[in-house]
Amino acid sequence: MIEVDPKYKPIQTSDARYYIVTGGRGSGKSYSINLLLLLLTFEAGHTILFTRFTLSSAYISIIPEFIDKIETLKLQDAFYITKDEIRNKLSGSKIIFKGIKTSSGDQTANLKSLTNVSTWVMDEAEELQDENIFDKIDLSVRNLNQKNRVILILNPVTKEHWIYNRFFEDKGVMGGSNATKGNTTYIHTTYLDNIENLSQSYLEQIENIKKRRPEKYKHQMLGGWLAKAEGVIFTNWKIGEFKKVGVSVFGQDYGFAADENTLVETNIDTTNKIIYLKECFYLKGLTTSQIAELNLKHAKNHLIVGDSAEPRLLHELKAKGCNVVKAIKGQGSITYGIALLQDYDLIVEENSINLIKELNNYSWLEKKSKTPQDKFNHIIDAIRYAISYQLQNPNRGNYFIS
Repeated sequence: MIEVDPKYKPIQTSDARYYIVTGGRGSGKSYSINLLLLLLTFEAGHTILFTRFTLSSAYISIIPEFIDKIETLKLQDAFYITKDEIRNKLSGSKIIFKGIKTSSGDQTANLKSLTNVSTWVMDEAEELQDENIFDKIDLSVRNLNQKNRVILILNPVTKEHWIYNRFFEDKGVMGGSNATKGNTTYIHTTYLDNIENLSQSYLEQIENIKKRRPEKYKHQMLGGWLAKAEGVIFTNWKIGEFKKVGVSVFGQDYGFAADENTLVETNIDTTNKIIYLKECFYLKGLTTSQIAELNLKHAKNHLIVGDSAEPRLLHELKAKGCNVVKAIKGQGSITYGIALLQDYDLIVEENSINLIKELNNYSWLEKKSKTPQDKFNHIIDAIRYAISYQLQNPNRGNYFIS
């Protein structure tokens, strides 16, 4: 028998349409929601749409979590599992796994055309930056024979996020609430609600964070909303339309073995002191040929300013047709590049999800330090390369291959 944590029972019993499930790390919210979804499939007539903003392979990243639960409950005979679907053999109800943004592009149009969806689950909902996408898929949840639910699962980020504005600020609801207001039910849990499933070493880590970094503890462990990330470096940005005022120049950072390979398009309006930014890709494990193929797809023959740490890679990309030059680097180049970016207003294209995440989290190592932390910086480094190159180069703009 599937037993659901009592804190999540309102998803079964409440008459609300929207369920905002928030919490800190180790709270067990994903585990509890996944169990509840399996339980729902034993009722006939359910089509459950489970999404993440980016999802390359559900069978690798999400479905194994469900398989583990199914095997633990010894319910293998009750389910038929494919690479992107779990179907209950007894009832015919199913869970469909989809990404909103995939390698094939934006899938919103395909998702909103799905029929008989009774429940939509948006996992890692903080990554969905465009409220319009939410509205379009929300309208597709209209199963006439079942209760309709929209479930947003998230780790709270900054209060500038549309989820906070729409479901908390506009409704007069405090973060961390467990209540129902109008058509929305709020469920909030922390590691303290899941303490029996956490190791002693993990709990000791949490206590260390609580003593040394109380603000981090409140945000990451207790799931509190932030005005801004602690010590965040860039506050001069907002989401908006990407405009091509002049010639675009692209910046690129290479992940090599462990980190992401990135490409970002930049366009500078020097008259109005605005830099327009658009994330092109943010992917791990790419070969040189794959990087070159993506570069040519997005940048075509525009200039790409790449990380100069690996000259051989730049040479190989050039040989494959990429118009790439090495970035200006040296002592003080990071703080100089940051200062250049801070002197402009930054407009970030709305689908640049990883860039937005970095801007919300890229911080100084310490409050009084002028040394940035070496994380949340893969796309930001690429932006620095492109902007520093342009603003230090008197011939900027003349970047096409002849």
